[in-house]
Amino acid sequence: MPRKAQTESVADLHAAPGGAAAVDRALSLLSCFQPGDEALSLAQFAERTQLYKSTALRLLASLAHAQLLRRLEDGRYALGPEIARLHGLYAAAFSLDAVVPPVLRELVAATGESAAYHVRQEQGGTWARLCLYRVDSPHVVRDHVRPGDLLPRDRGAGARILIAFGPEAERPRGAKERRLYDAIRAQGYCAMVGDRSAELGGISAPVFHADGRLAAALTLTMPAHRYDERHVEPVLACAKQLTGLV
Repeated sequence: MPRKAQTESVADLHAAPGGAAAVDRALSLLSCFQPGDEALSLAQFAERTQLYKSTALRLLASLAHAQLLRRLEDGRYALGPEIARLHGLYAAAFSLDAVVPPVLRELVAATGESAAYHVRQEQGGTWARLCLYRVDSPHVVRDHVRPGDLLPRDRGAGARILIAFGPEAERPRGAKERRLYDAIRAQGYCAMVGDRSAELGGISAPVFHADGRLAAALTLTMPAHRYDERHVEPVLACAKQLTGLV
């Protein structure tokens, strides 16, 4: 009779409802890879997944057979050529248009306020803050910004996120501003009233590429009199939902 693990594995803790446990566990092995990991040992897989080494070894053999992993001469495992093939198919079919607007609509439905997706647009050695996507609040009273609009790059919650999580060399050097951006990075979001306009409030969180680079700022804006700190959680949840997908 198989031993019962003293600690539940990562896959068991996050099992897919109605899914197959063996598949969940195999996928948890692929999820072990982090930025900077070229290859992982059996011990590292077991530690990161909380699976028995014997279980991990069987699953690794199946993943290697499918070329999702490849076994190196030193016994470690690296990502395999099938990952590259699937990535190529995904990249060819991927469209931000199909990914970002639905999340913005979800955020507007949850909060009743306007949601936008801001990115850095390089402009001759400097950059501007571009509103790439926007879903308006159903309220009559709201700020009026359209996709394609350029906004201040140094004011507003979205701008602060693009600075705080952007290149360190571009951050302001003043002690006061340095403390501000340190605090934003520490808490993982920016919430401000009256920064871009005295009549507006904003809550923004970073969206990251799969490799950890900043992709965008997901921003919720509202009139100052409707500012509500309870909206921080849905903003963070939606930013996390987009992270790794863009």
